[in-house]
Amino acid sequence: MDELSSIIEKIQASEDLDFEDGMLLMESRNLSLIGALADYARKKTVGDRVMFISNCHINYTNICASKCRFCAYFRDREQKSAFTLTIDEIMEKAEKAWKMGATELHIVGSLNPELPFEYYEDVLSHLNEKYPAMSLKAYTAVEIAYLAGNSGMSIKEVLLRLKRAGLTSLPGGGGEIFNEETRKKICPDKISGEEWLEVMGTAHRLGIKSNATMLYGHIETHSDIVDHILRLRELQKRTGGFQAFIPLRFHPDNTDLQKTARIRYGPTGFDDLKITAISRLLLNGYINNIKAYWVMVGEKIAQIALHYGANDIDGTVMEERITHAAGGATPEYMPKDRLIHLIKSAGRIPVERTTNYEVIKEYN
Repeated sequence: MDELSSIIEKIQASEDLDFEDGMLLMESRNLSLIGALADYARKKTVGDRVMFISNCHINYTNICASKCRFCAYFRDREQKSAFTLTIDEIMEKAEKAWKMGATELHIVGSLNPELPFEYYEDVLSHLNEKYPAMSLKAYTAVEIAYLAGNSGMSIKEVLLRLKRAGLTSLPGGGGEIFNEETRKKICPDKISGEEWLEVMGTAHRLGIKSNATMLYGHIETHSDIVDHILRLRELQKRTGGFQAFIPLRFHPDNTDLQKTARIRYGPTGFDDLKITAISRLLLNGYINNIKAYWVMVGEKIAQIALHYGANDIDGTVMEERITHAAGGATPEYMPKDRLIHLIKSAGRIPVERTTNYEVIKEYN
């Protein structure tokens, strides 16, 4: 406890933690104390309500020019399992989601060099025209930068055209880890961390909110994790555009990192809870919503994480391919009543929300 006494004082005084504080937390094995501090900060900031959303994931293609070493989802065009959804196929998925009560479509894919910009625009405009009540959280910062590079447009022009077509917000994917040396080892052909932050900053200035992510449990260091979270905090201080932070658990199965770096198991439950708690403590007061993404950590760890700083359990999801390609064993769909049960069983108040964290219904 002595090693964390200065951090306890800062948290009680609502002071920002710095890089050295983050390193102390990362190197500490006192998970119970770190969790208690995060739970205190969570309650002080957002109370006992836990957010969830009725959403559907649509992964529109797996053909990718990036081929990240941590990814088991991508395919070359010639491979049998390669696919790209037509707009009609996307509309069919959206219709099913709408009938199941979804209020959000989460649309992400790979960097497919064969898809023109108009495809992305048409996906949004068709969906927005038929389902105006569903929000369209679509295309990661990596996809936005790729579209800009291929089309010759600026990041701002791409975002403005997509916003006009119906884009509501950006998902947080592609953040991975910002440290340049580590990033080059796990995703050498992806945009840099600085470029990712610039896309997000541009979106925020245009009134497009977003989420933020970090991939942990691969070859990153403690300092990489602290640096990543603090860079997000600095951008949030300038723009206020991040709505939630999602620590993403690395799943090694079928990835190049598993084959070449011999990462067999990925992070443990201890790691999952510790990263969730430290995220709350470093971001607290800036990014208020910390997600325990049940698809990646499993529903039981997600439930426990609600006592380690998390206040959002994501949503129904309905369909998810990326994590499952890397060995994710969770179901592809979580019924709303199951989410409510998990939250209530953890002693929290379930609240169904919109993409922008407006309350739809509180379940007492």
